Amino acid sequence: MKYITIALAKGRLAKKALEILETIGITCDEMKDPDSRKLIFTNEELKIKFFLAKATDVPTYVEYGAADIGIVGKDTILEEGRKLYEVLDLNLGKCRMCVAGPKKAKELLQHGELIRVATKYPNIAKDYFYNKKHQTVEIIKLNGSIELAPIVGLSEVIVDIVETGSTLRENGLEVLEEICPLSARVVVNQVSMKMENERIKKMMTDLRNAIM
Repeated sequence: MKYITIALAKGRLAKKALEILETIGITCDEMKDPDSRKLIFTNEELKIKFFLAKATDVPTYVEYGAADIGIVGKDTILEEGRKLYEVLDLNLGKCRMCVAGPKKAKELLQHGELIRVATKYPNIAKDYFYNKKHQTVEIIKLNGSIELAPIVGLSEVIVDIVETGSTLRENGLEVLEEICPLSARVVVNQVSMKMENERIKKMMTDLRNAIM
Protein backbone atom coordinates (compact mmCIF):
# COMPACT_ATOMS: atom_id res chain seq x y z
CA MET A 1 0.00 0.00 0.00
CA LYS A 2 1.46 3.37 -0.93
CA TYR A 3 1.63 6.25 1.51
CA ILE A 4 -0.92 9.04 1.45
CA THR A 5 0.73 12.36 2.20
CA ILE A 6 -1.10 15.17 4.00
CA ALA A 7 0.21 18.76 4.01
CA LEU A 8 -0.96 20.94 6.87
CA ALA A 9 -0.73 24.73 7.05
CA LYS A 10 1.58 25.58 9.95
CA GLY A 11 0.22 27.13 13.13
CA ARG A 12 -3.15 27.03 14.86
CA LEU A 13 -4.82 25.40 11.89
CA ALA A 14 -2.47 22.39 11.88
CA LYS A 15 -3.14 21.82 15.57
CA LYS A 16 -6.92 21.93 15.11
CA ALA A 17 -6.78 19.80 11.95
CA LEU A 18 -4.78 17.12 13.80
CA GLU A 19 -7.37 17.11 16.59
CA ILE A 20 -10.14 16.43 14.05
CA LEU A 21 -8.04 13.73 12.32
CA GLU A 22 -7.49 12.06 15.69
CA THR A 23 -11.23 11.74 16.20
CA ILE A 24 -11.38 9.55 13.07
CA GLY A 25 -8.38 7.46 14.16
CA ILE A 26 -5.70 9.20 12.09
CA THR A 27 -3.01 9.95 14.63
CA CYS A 28 0.58 11.10 14.48
CA ASP A 29 2.20 11.23 17.91
CA GLU A 30 5.61 12.34 16.69
CA MET A 31 4.11 15.59 15.44
CA LYS A 32 3.27 16.49 19.01
CA ASP A 33 6.90 16.68 20.07
CA PRO A 34 7.59 20.44 20.21
CA ASP A 35 11.37 19.85 20.00
CA SER A 36 11.27 17.64 16.93
CA ARG A 37 13.37 18.83 13.98
CA LYS A 38 11.77 16.35 11.61
CA LEU A 39 10.15 17.62 8.43
CA ILE A 40 8.14 14.52 7.57
CA PHE A 41 6.11 12.60 10.16
CA THR A 42 4.86 9.10 9.48
CA ASN A 43 2.13 6.84 10.78
CA GLU A 44 3.50 3.47 9.56
CA GLU A 45 0.44 1.53 10.57
CA LEU A 46 -1.95 3.63 8.45
CA LYS A 47 0.65 4.39 5.77
CA ILE A 48 0.10 8.13 6.11
CA LYS A 49 2.76 10.81 6.02
CA PHE A 50 2.34 14.36 7.28
CA PHE A 51 4.32 17.53 6.80
CA LEU A 52 3.87 21.13 7.86
CA ALA A 53 4.21 23.89 5.28
CA LYS A 54 3.68 27.60 5.04
CA ALA A 55 -0.03 28.10 4.28
CA THR A 56 0.64 29.77 0.92
CA ASP A 57 2.69 26.73 -0.19
CA VAL A 58 0.10 24.06 0.67
CA PRO A 59 -1.94 24.44 -2.58
CA THR A 60 1.30 24.21 -4.59
CA TYR A 61 2.35 20.96 -2.89
CA VAL A 62 -1.09 19.55 -3.58
CA GLU A 63 -1.33 20.68 -7.22
CA TYR A 64 2.03 19.10 -8.04
CA GLY A 65 1.28 15.88 -6.17
CA ALA A 66 3.95 16.27 -3.48
CA ALA A 67 0.98 16.02 -1.12
CA ASP A 68 -2.17 14.04 -1.87
CA ILE A 69 -4.25 16.05 0.59
CA GLY A 70 -3.88 19.54 2.02
CA ILE A 71 -5.62 21.39 4.84
CA VAL A 72 -5.54 25.15 4.40
CA GLY A 73 -7.64 28.31 4.60
CA LYS A 74 -10.03 29.26 1.80
CA ASP A 75 -8.25 32.64 1.52
CA THR A 76 -5.05 30.85 0.49
CA ILE A 77 -6.89 28.60 -1.98
CA LEU A 78 -8.49 31.62 -3.66
CA GLU A 79 -5.29 33.65 -3.69
CA GLU A 80 -3.08 30.86 -5.05
CA GLY A 81 -5.57 29.68 -7.68
CA ARG A 82 -4.05 26.22 -8.06
CA LYS A 83 -5.57 23.27 -9.91
CA LEU A 84 -6.97 21.01 -7.19
CA TYR A 85 -10.21 19.66 -5.81
CA GLU A 86 -11.72 21.42 -2.82
CA VAL A 87 -13.64 18.62 -1.16
CA LEU A 88 -14.59 19.60 2.37
CA ASP A 89 -15.21 22.62 4.57
CA LEU A 90 -13.92 21.87 8.07
CA ASN A 91 -15.70 24.90 9.57
CA LEU A 92 -12.50 25.82 11.40
CA GLY A 93 -11.10 29.32 11.72
CA LYS A 94 -14.23 30.96 10.38
CA CYS A 95 -13.83 34.58 9.27
CA ARG A 96 -14.60 36.79 6.25
CA MET A 97 -12.68 38.42 3.44
CA CYS A 98 -13.83 42.04 3.37
CA VAL A 99 -13.29 45.44 1.86
CA ALA A 100 -12.69 47.80 4.78
CA GLY A 101 -11.83 51.44 5.24
CA PRO A 102 -13.01 54.65 6.83
CA LYS A 103 -16.77 55.29 6.66
CA LYS A 104 -16.35 58.02 4.03
CA ALA A 105 -14.84 55.51 1.58
CA LYS A 106 -18.23 53.81 1.19
CA GLU A 107 -19.28 56.40 -1.40
CA LEU A 108 -16.18 55.77 -3.49
CA LEU A 109 -17.14 52.10 -3.66
CA GLN A 110 -20.74 52.86 -4.55
CA HIS A 111 -19.82 55.26 -7.33
CA GLY A 112 -17.19 52.92 -8.76
CA GLU A 113 -14.45 55.54 -8.57
CA LEU A 114 -10.81 54.83 -9.32
CA ILE A 115 -9.34 54.11 -5.90
CA ARG A 116 -6.30 52.45 -4.41
CA VAL A 117 -6.72 49.15 -2.58
CA ALA A 118 -4.04 47.83 -0.22
CA THR A 119 -3.99 44.10 0.46
CA LYS A 120 -2.01 40.94 1.13
CA TYR A 121 -4.36 39.25 -1.34
CA PRO A 122 -3.92 40.95 -4.74
CA ASN A 123 -5.57 38.12 -6.70
CA ILE A 124 -8.69 38.03 -4.53
CA ALA A 125 -8.91 41.84 -4.63
CA LYS A 126 -8.45 41.91 -8.41
CA ASP A 127 -11.09 39.26 -8.97
CA TYR A 128 -13.57 41.03 -6.72
CA PHE A 129 -13.16 44.55 -8.12
CA TYR A 130 -12.62 43.66 -11.78
CA ASN A 131 -14.90 40.66 -12.27
CA LYS A 132 -17.66 41.18 -9.71
CA LYS A 133 -17.88 44.93 -9.23
CA HIS A 134 -16.45 45.96 -12.60
CA GLN A 135 -14.60 48.77 -10.88
CA THR A 136 -11.13 49.80 -11.97
CA VAL A 137 -8.80 50.07 -8.99
CA GLU A 138 -5.10 50.25 -8.34
CA ILE A 139 -4.02 47.34 -6.17
CA ILE A 140 -1.07 47.80 -3.83
CA LYS A 141 0.39 44.65 -2.31
CA LEU A 142 1.53 44.90 1.30
CA ASN A 143 2.85 42.25 3.66
CA GLY A 144 2.48 43.87 7.08
CA SER A 145 -0.40 45.52 8.94
CA ILE A 146 -2.82 46.35 6.18
CA GLU A 147 -4.93 48.63 8.44
CA LEU A 148 -2.15 51.20 8.33
CA ALA A 149 -2.62 51.90 4.60
CA PRO A 150 -5.83 54.00 4.71
CA ILE A 151 -4.73 55.72 7.93
CA VAL A 152 -1.52 57.08 6.40
CA GLY A 153 -3.16 57.77 3.03
CA LEU A 154 -1.53 55.01 0.99
CA SER A 155 -4.93 53.67 -0.06
CA GLU A 156 -8.62 54.51 0.26
CA VAL A 157 -9.60 50.98 1.27
CA ILE A 158 -8.11 47.60 2.12
CA VAL A 159 -9.02 44.00 1.33
CA ASP A 160 -8.28 41.81 4.32
CA ILE A 161 -9.46 38.99 6.56
CA VAL A 162 -11.84 40.10 9.30
CA GLU A 163 -12.54 37.92 12.31
CA THR A 164 -14.18 40.12 14.94
CA GLY A 165 -13.55 43.54 13.40
CA SER A 166 -12.09 44.89 16.63
CA THR A 167 -8.74 45.83 15.03
CA LEU A 168 -10.63 47.78 12.39
CA ARG A 169 -12.75 49.60 14.94
CA GLU A 170 -9.75 50.49 17.07
CA ASN A 171 -8.25 52.18 14.02
CA GLY A 172 -11.38 54.04 12.92
CA LEU A 173 -12.11 51.64 10.06
CA GLU A 174 -15.11 49.45 9.32
CA VAL A 175 -16.24 46.67 7.01
CA LEU A 176 -17.65 48.31 3.87
CA GLU A 177 -18.33 45.23 1.74
CA GLU A 178 -18.07 41.51 2.29
CA ILE A 179 -16.29 39.49 -0.40
CA CYS A 180 -16.74 35.93 0.88
CA PRO A 181 -16.84 33.74 3.99
CA LEU A 182 -13.62 31.90 4.85
CA SER A 183 -12.72 28.76 6.80
CA ALA A 184 -10.33 25.82 6.62
CA ARG A 185 -10.84 23.50 3.67
CA VAL A 186 -9.56 20.09 2.63
CA VAL A 187 -8.07 20.02 -0.86
CA VAL A 188 -7.04 16.96 -2.85
CA ASN A 189 -4.63 16.44 -5.75
CA GLN A 190 -6.51 15.67 -8.96
CA VAL A 191 -4.52 12.51 -9.79
CA SER A 192 -4.58 11.20 -6.20
CA MET A 193 -8.36 11.52 -6.25
CA LYS A 194 -8.45 8.97 -9.08
CA MET A 195 -5.62 6.69 -7.97
CA GLU A 196 -6.37 6.55 -4.25
CA ASN A 197 -10.08 7.10 -4.58
CA GLU A 198 -11.23 4.50 -2.03
CA ARG A 199 -8.91 5.55 0.79
CA ILE A 200 -9.37 9.28 0.24
CA LYS A 201 -13.13 8.93 -0.09
CA LYS A 202 -13.34 6.97 3.17
CA MET A 203 -11.22 9.59 4.92
CA MET A 204 -13.46 12.40 3.67
CA THR A 205 -16.63 10.56 4.68
CA ASP A 206 -15.20 9.97 8.18
CA LEU A 207 -14.14 13.61 8.43
CA ARG A 208 -17.54 14.83 7.26
CA ASN A 209 -19.24 12.71 9.91
CA ALA A 210 -16.82 13.91 12.59
CA ILE A 211 -17.59 17.59 12.00
CA MET A 212 -21.36 17.24 11.67
